[in-house]
Amino acid sequence: MILKSQQHLFNISEDVTYLNTASFSPAFKSVEAAGIEAIKHKTNPELRQPSDLFDPVIELRKLFAELIDEDDYNRVVTMPSVSYGMANIANNITLKEGDEIIIVEEQFPSNYYNWEDIALQYNAKIITVDQPKNAEDWNTLILKAINPKTALVSIGHLHWANGIIFDLKAIRKKTRQYDALLVIDGSQSVGALPFSIKDIQPDALICAGYKWLFGPYGCAYGYFGPYFDNGKPIEQNWANRLDSENLSGLTAYQSEYKPKANRYAVGESGSFIYIQMQTAALKEILKIDSEKFQAYCHSVTEKTLNKLSEIGFESDQPSARAKHLFGIKIPKSVNTETLKTELKANNIHLSFRGKYMRVSCHLFNNETHFEKLFKVINSVING
Repeated sequence: MILKSQQHLFNISEDVTYLNTASFSPAFKSVEAAGIEAIKHKTNPELRQPSDLFDPVIELRKLFAELIDEDDYNRVVTMPSVSYGMANIANNITLKEGDEIIIVEEQFPSNYYNWEDIALQYNAKIITVDQPKNAEDWNTLILKAINPKTALVSIGHLHWANGIIFDLKAIRKKTRQYDALLVIDGSQSVGALPFSIKDIQPDALICAGYKWLFGPYGCAYGYFGPYFDNGKPIEQNWANRLDSENLSGLTAYQSEYKPKANRYAVGESGSFIYIQMQTAALKEILKIDSEKFQAYCHSVTEKTLNKLSEIGFESDQPSARAKHLFGIKIPKSVNTETLKTELKANNIHLSFRGKYMRVSCHLFNNETHFEKLFKVINSVING
């Protein structure tokens, strides 16, 4: 069955053209309702049970595990941000002098600063693979960069500014040849692109939760593979220890963590409001077939992107990029500030990232939104 517009699931005003899910998602009506209901429960704290700190979190972790095709929810944890997850990963990596960490050009800062820090600590090197003129050659260059000195490849499923998709299966295969780790930032892909832990087998996956997973700002998810099973978390909190459900026995201090990835969960992970909103959001996302979603996004954007290309606003070939997130190059002859002003005046919301105008869409968007985008851009050029 072909996907259709789902505008009715959101409360976005008719006069708003929102093409910026890659920055912040709007709320499904169900997520908004879950948040409001959770806030109301704050009025009656006497109704809380100790199990409320744990059972809803387990349900949420099971939903995320299902989304990424992972059978064991104990490999999944909730956290406040991508940087938090990457910090836990970096805290459990030991390098040798001269080791190499591979990233790509203009990688998102939360997937850079931790690697810069440990590279300095161990006198290792960060190797940046620049984007070639032909985007389809980028994966070839990444694979060539992986060598016996490579200790870690940390990369997104796609590039956050232009949507170019990285061949994670091929990258995983090459890293295994040299016993190098593969860490994936799934913030701009999981929930929108087909993704399977079983298929890729990364050592870790970290995802922001407020973009394509439609949770509130301040939530994220992490998958930690066997390499990290006995690692040291960046914080010590009571809820991650064995038998922490027994609140009356908390001062019988426990040296053992709960199994696998549990140790990396943030303190107060049982946030009564966030967990309810995140759970409602993932239930909505799990209803959407990601391949059909990509086809839908392509169907509502294709005509406009072709027309934009004719007036000099080019995007990469659909075969090389995602359909829900892509970059449009702005001609040098166009005044970017004027373009921003006109888009804002017409209530069109998107992002400018580096040399790209980044456009991202979802099921609340339709062809009319993109026709409006073309009309405004064309008016900037032709007056």
